[in-house]
Parts: sequence; structure tokens; C-alpha cells
Amino acid sequence: MTRWTTKDMPPQHGRMAVITGTGGLGYETALALAHAGADVVIAGRNPQKGAAAVAAIKHAVPRAKVRFGEVDLADLASVAAFAAQLAMTQDRLDLLINNAGVMSPPQRRETSDGFELQFGTNHLAHFALTAHLMPLLKRGNAPRVVSLSSVAARQGAINFADLQARSGYKPMPVYAQSKLACLMFALEFSRRSMAAGWGIASIAAHPGVARTDLLPNGAGATSGAGLARRFLWFLFQPAAQGALPSLFAATDPAARNGSYYGPDRLGGTRGHPTEETPPKQALDAAVAARLWDISEELTRVSFG
Repeated sequence: MTRWTTKDMPPQHGRMAVITGTGGLGYETALALAHAGADVVIAGRNPQKGAAAVAAIKHAVPRAKVRFGEVDLADLASVAAFAAQLAMTQDRLDLLINNAGVMSPPQRRETSDGFELQFGTNHLAHFALTAHLMPLLKRGNAPRVVSLSSVAARQGAINFADLQARSGYKPMPVYAQSKLACLMFALEFSRRSMAAGWGIASIAAHPGVARTDLLPNGAGATSGAGLARRFLWFLFQPAAQGALPSLFAATDPAARNGSYYGPDRLGGTRGHPTEETPPKQALDAAVAARLWDISEELTRVSFG
């Protein structure tokens, strides 16, 4: 592909999309899909931020079909409730973008269900959300699930002996594990969808190094990472640019089931969407299958 942008995105009229995350990449992804004519639900835990995102999108796209859905990804009961509410108002889902995330809180924190916050939010919550939405996805029109990974996944490893980082918590390695898990979920979902005939394409993407609030919100505004984000802003590409790999994966006919897309320049940190080879550890199908089984046990969901 050559310097793909939102101008290359095919029309999305009649397609129903759910994106997790109301700011940064989530907002830019929802905005672009609304511009293209999709019916968009932008989901997050803060109704005020959600309302502001919806208002901003409608200001930019007066005829946008966009609304907010409340979900706390650090609470599996909230994930299940959001999916149940969606099922009451929609008969199908064409596009799910598992985008929202938490990055590198300095101290170990837990979700409502007792999972380490990054692994629980970034991976387990989206794993459960996808499972809950399977009936809607199966009724979708050429449905796709896009899962957001990170360049950090290249340094990640799945530590089955301590998935919840209860001993020796280190923020970045734990974040890298969670984002490797997101990538492995996408690839394993693709394999299982093809084997079982679910008819759902599963594609992974990452934004490179993007100018969002992920670092300040996670590591803290005064942390080394947070200060770098503030004062070395020119090293981070705009959020709208970082959203392009997700949008390509979500909408372009050339995006392939089971593939991985990221920026094409400077080691995948910036640029335009291109297909990327996943890191070696992400391609271990036995580890992915074990991670899938453990994720089903922890979240108490099944893909059927």
C-alpha cells in the first residue's frame, strides 16, 4: 500500500461499529468512521468524556450517527452489561475495534475482578467483550474484529507462572505482556474463526508512537515517560496518524484476516499503514492456545 490515509477509506454507510476508548486513538478512529458514514458507538467508562467526544464528532460531522456507550474495562460485570445493552438495541455488529488501554502505572493495581490492571484491561476485558458480542458479530455484514497491540509487544513474553505480576511488578514488561496478549488473541481468533466457520475476520494493528494521553494517564504526568510525552512531543506522531493502521485493518478490502498492520517508517514508530511481521513469540500457536484457554477460565466466557 502507498501512503494510505482516510481519503482512501471506502464508504462505511450501513455498517455498525463499536470502538472502545473515547480519547486519543479511539476518538480519531470514531471520527473517521463517522465521516465515512458508519453508525458508531464510542465506548468508555466516563460519561462526561463520552458526551464530549460525541459532541465533538457531531460538530465535525453534523450528520454523524454516533453515540456513547458506558463500559468500565476494569470490571467484567460492566463489560457484560454493556454487551447486553448493545444486544437490546442492535441486531448485528459489523466492526469491533478493541482499542482502549492502560499503560505503565508506576505501582501495581488491580481491576475489580482482581486482575493486574494492564493485563486485565488491555487483554482480558477485550477478550470477554468480544466473546459477549459474538452473536451480534456472527450476524454482521463481513464482520471484522480489530485488536490493538503495540510496538512494546516486541519485547513482551507471556509469563504463565505469574500472569498477574504479583511478584516483582515492573510497569513496562507487564505492559508489553498485555499487548503481546492482545496480538496473540487476534491471531488465535483468526485461526479459530476460520476453523469453526464463524465468518469473522480478526486483524491486529498498532499505532506506532502516537501523541495520546496513554503515557501521562498511566505512568503519570511527572514520570519520565510522561515528561517525554510533554516536552518531546515532536517525537510522537499525531493521534490521527496513529489511528490509520486500525482504520486500514477495519475498512480496507486489502486488509487480510490474521494479519498485523502498523506504521511503515522508523521501525514502525510512525508513518502510514503497512503489513508487519508479528514478533516471533506472537506466532507460537501452542502458547496462544494456552493463553486463550486461561483467558476463558479467568473471564468465565466462552466463544462457543
